[in-house]
This record gives sequence, structure tokens and C-alpha cells, in this order.
Amino acid sequence: KYPCPRSATAIERWPVSSTTGAARYIFMLANLLITLAVLLGFFPAVGAQEKAPASTKTALFAGGCFWCMQPSFDRTKGVIKTTVGYTGGKASEANYPAVSSHKTQHREAIEVTYDPAQLSYEQLLGIYWSNIDPTQADGQFADVGLCYQAAIYYSDEEAKKIAVASKYAHGNYGRDDKRSLTQIQHGL
Repeated sequence: KYPCPRSATAIERWPVSSTTGAARYIFMLANLLITLAVLLGFFPAVGAQEKAPASTKTALFAGGCFWCMQPSFDRTKGVIKTTVGYTGGKASEANYPAVSSHKTQHREAIEVTYDPAQLSYEQLLGIYWSNIDPTQADGQFADVGLCYQAAIYYSDEEAKKIAVASKYAHGNYGRDDKRSLTQIQHGL
């Protein structure tokens, strides 16, 4: 095996004593200046968090494998967090073996918590439509079965209205005589 040059053991083997006095002084001075710059607010501290938004909203989408949809939402400015899981089923307990056997009536879904001051529900729907095939009836792409079928779950009548309008705008209506089969259901 070859040791990784960035591993702790490799770093411990580097001869610290070979550093000249001037080089140590410059290194200490640079660290001091960087620390002062961070303390004075010139650079954000590593791991600094943005202020939490005043209010958040939640959207819920089913569209095939939830892990396949998650990165697109996670990369979007204004998305606070995403949570993957199962929704819409009749069984009290949803787990992968039960859901993938298509006995629970659940669908794989992603819950998106977002800041409405930075991102609109319409924009989230645009991301959703770009991740699914709205004309596929039996699932999404290679994932086939009820648990992979597309659906948008709304929380109120305003969200339903926006989702229906979005379905007609993005759902392949008028193209190749295919219609969007994505369901829009109450569910948050």
C-alpha cells in the first residue's frame, strides 16, 4: 500500500524542524492576519450559516426515484432542505421492501422546504418537470411501478391552481399527441 500524502501519518512525518525561523515567522504572521480578517468580518468564517428565512413553505413531489430528483432541488438557491421518503399510501408503515413490492400504495417522494422570498412554487414546479417524463404512465424512466409514478401534492387551493396551470404549461400538451399523466393530489 502507498500512504496517502494527505493522511495524518504522512503529515506527522514531515520534518517540521527543517522550517527556517523566517518561514515560521511569516507563517504565524499570515495566520494572525487571516484570523483578524475573519474576526473583523472581511471573510465569513468557515461553516458560517446564512440567516434563517422569516418564513418557509413546503412542496411535495413524487417523480420516480427520490434520490434521482433530490440533487436538482438541493442545488437550487432558496431551497432550505429536502427530505426523501414515501407518501400517499394506505399502510401505516412505509419501508423500502414494502413500498417496492407495490403493496402499500405509497410513492417515493421528495419534500422540499424553501424560502418563498428567494424561490417561487412555480420555479420549483419547473425543476420538477425537468426531472420527470410526464407522459409515462407506469413510473419514471427505468423505474416502473406505482411507487415511481409522478404526482404533485398540494397543500391548498392556490397551490393546486398553480400546479394545474404548470401541468398544462410543462406537461407535453400539444406535443406528439401525448398528454401529461402526472396526477395532482391533495397531500401536504
